[in-house]
Amino acid sequence: MTINNSVFFAGFDSSSPQDEEVGEVCIANISPQERKKRMRFGIQQFVTTLVILGILIALHVNPLWRLLLFFMFSAATTSYIQALDKT
Repeated sequence: MTINNSVFFAGFDSSSPQDEEVGEVCIANISPQERKKRMRFGIQQFVTTLVILGILIALHVNPLWRLLLFFMFSAATTSYIQALDKT
């Protein structure tokens, strides 16, 4: 009795390397206008978050409230990376 230990992944076939496309090009998923919008949003969100952080520090608010700014920082970072990566 023989057990076949082969694992197959979607889109991965190591048996025929000749079938691969040569010169495959990555095309951006978003237009240059949308990239500008995402970049602008990311920068505005980052500046807004820094201003709120400065206000919280200046007013000596409990530091645990600063944790809520994580979501604003992550939104800014995500938009910025999407704009740079063209996704």
